Amino acid sequence: MVTGPESRKSVVTAGAEITDIGELPPLGVVPAKMHAQVVRPDRYGDPANAFQHEAVPTPEIGPDEVLVAVMAAGINYNNVWAARGYPVDQVAVRQKRGEVEDFHIGGSDASGIVYAVGEAVTDWEIGDEVVVHPGVWDADDPWIAAGRDQMIAPSARIWGYDTNYGSFGQFARAQSHQLLPKAVHLSWAEAAAPTLVGTTAYRMLHGWAGNTVQEGDLVLVWGGSGGLGTQATQLVDAAGGRAIAVVSDTERGEYAKKFGAIGYIDRREFSHWGIPPLVDDTVGQKEWTHSVRAFGKKVREIAGSREDPAIVFEHPGAATIPTSIFLCQPGGMVVICAGTTGFDAMVDLRYHWTRQKRLQGSHGTNDAQARAYNDLVREGKIDPVVGRVLPFADIPRAHSEMGNGHEVFGNSVILVGSGTPGLGRR
Repeated sequence: MVTGPESRKSVVTAGAEITDIGELPPLGVVPAKMHAQVVRPDRYGDPANAFQHEAVPTPEIGPDEVLVAVMAAGINYNNVWAARGYPVDQVAVRQKRGEVEDFHIGGSDASGIVYAVGEAVTDWEIGDEVVVHPGVWDADDPWIAAGRDQMIAPSARIWGYDTNYGSFGQFARAQSHQLLPKAVHLSWAEAAAPTLVGTTAYRMLHGWAGNTVQEGDLVLVWGGSGGLGTQATQLVDAAGGRAIAVVSDTERGEYAKKFGAIGYIDRREFSHWGIPPLVDDTVGQKEWTHSVRAFGKKVREIAGSREDPAIVFEHPGAATIPTSIFLCQPGGMVVICAGTTGFDAMVDLRYHWTRQKRLQGSHGTNDAQARAYNDLVREGKIDPVVGRVLPFADIPRAHSEMGNGHEVFGNSVILVGSGTPGLGRR
C-alpha cells in the first residue's frame, strides 16, 4: 500500500497508453485509456448489440472521488434497461445535467483496487482492496444536510446506471463514501457478485420502520434462486425469520433451500399471473381467487400453520403484485424494488385498505445499510452466491440473456482485471 501525500493524488502514466484486459498497470499508475463495454444511443435495443467493446479515455476524478481498478464486476438487471434506453435514456438525462459524454459505461457492482484518490479523500489510500456500493448522491443536498435518508434525496442515483463510468471498464469512478472494505476470505469474483442485490435486499427487509423483518416472521421471496432472492433468504434467516422461495422449477427450489429458504413454491403450477379480471367480472374473479387461494394454501403448508407472510419480497411487479397484495397478512408489507415483468401492476384495494397492508417502494441503499450488509459478508454470515463467472467479452450476452428471461442460479460475475473464468454454481 502506498502511503504519504502522493497516495492522495491521481497519477497518469508516461508509459503504456492502455493495458490489456486481465492485466494491471503498476499500482497507482493510471493509463490514459481503458477498455470498456460501451452503450451508445444509436445502438439502444437488445443488449447483445447495444454493448460493444471500445477503448475510451480513463475517467478523471473529482476531489471527493476515487478511481478503482476493476478486478471483477457483477451483472444486474438495471443495465438491461440502460442498454435498451428504456424506460430511461440515461445518456440523454446526463447530457441534460451538463455531462458531455455521448456513451454509457454501466456496471453497478465491483471489486477492485484503489488506484487514485481525490484531494479531499481521507479514508482511502492507493492499494486498498474494496467493493463499491451503488448509492450516489450530492453531499451538499439539503435533504441529506437535514439528516434524512440519503437514498431518498433528490440527488440520489444508482452508480453505474444513472451515472457513467461504472464497473464495465478497466477503471471505475466512484464517490469515496461508496467504498467498503473487501471481505478477505472472498475471491475477486465472489466479492464483486452481491453488493447491489445484497444492499438492496437489506434495505427492503430492514429499512422500513414498522415492517422490518423480525424473528419468526414469514417472508415470501419472489425469484428465490436468483441473485436478489438468495440474498434475501439469507438475510431473513440471519434475522431469525423464515423465507419461502417462489421459483420456476424443482431444481431452483432446492437451490434456494441451500441458502436459507424453508421451502419453495413452483410458480408454474399456477396460471393467475398478470392483471386479474375486473371486480365486476364474477366468473373471472371466481377463477382468479380460486387460483390465488390455492397458492396461499401452499404457503401455509410450508409454514406449517394458517399463517400468511408478514413481508412479501417483490421485484417482478406486473405479473405478481396482485397475488402479493392478496397474500400479505393484515398490517404486513409488500416491498418492491423493480418491475422485471412490467411496470403496470394492479392492486385490488379491497385487500389493501381494509386489511391495512403496506405497499412500499424501495430503491438502492444508504451508507449505513450498505455498511451493515457488508459487515455480514465480511463476517461470513452471507454467501455471495456466485452462479457463474464469465469473461469480459460476455457482458453483452449476459445482459441479453437476463433481459430475455434466462434465469441464472445466483449471481453472474464478469472478470475484468482478474483471473480466468471457472468458479461456478455450487
